[in-house]
Amino acid sequence: MDHVDQHEERCRCRHRRVSAAGPRVEVPPALPTAGGGRTGAGPRGFDAEEALETAMLVFWEHGYEGASLATLTQAMGISTTSMYAAFGNKEELFRKALERYTEGPGGYLIRALKEPTAHEVATAILTGTVRTTTRPTPPRGCLGVQAALSTSDGGQAVRERFERAVAEGDLPPGADPALLARYVTTLAFGIAVQAASGIGREELQAMADAALRTWPLT
Repeated sequence: MDHVDQHEERCRCRHRRVSAAGPRVEVPPALPTAGGGRTGAGPRGFDAEEALETAMLVFWEHGYEGASLATLTQAMGISTTSMYAAFGNKEELFRKALERYTEGPGGYLIRALKEPTAHEVATAILTGTVRTTTRPTPPRGCLGVQAALSTSDGGQAVRERFERAVAEGDLPPGADPALLARYVTTLAFGIAVQAASGIGREELQAMADAALRTWPLT
């Protein structure tokens, strides 16, 4: 079972509770009101790891703009106050969720950059994108695409890897690392969009294979 399959198995229980309990966050007790009542329920803990996993899946399904605070807090089972106390604002929560995604189902990118040749790097990125975006359980698509629409360009690490490939002679001297990085990330984003619309794994993999037939070789 590879890294993607392992995370797929965990996500099948999404709609279950995360098995390994993470640190619990205690929400401060509500303050008394002038009439002797209280402003809300009084201290309630929640599993921060479980809440972050849920937030990651909400962002994955709806995107940054589409995931409202109400949607997030309802899915996480916490109040807006608790969310701000534990994770910061929505943007900070998104960044934490993206980090979790990168370490989990999106970890193929980190592994791809360690491949010995630029062609194998590109192949691993596109194959990983196909596998991750065609999971048998929702959400489909790629959180990396959602991140690209909301944050800065994520292709810098790919470009730097291709610059190294040129310096090492793996890519021809006239190859443009920035252009190749943009080419691969654009293909990956396109695959994610197609996957979200229902295109199957085999067809997407065939598209990725065809796109790499024109890869510059030394």
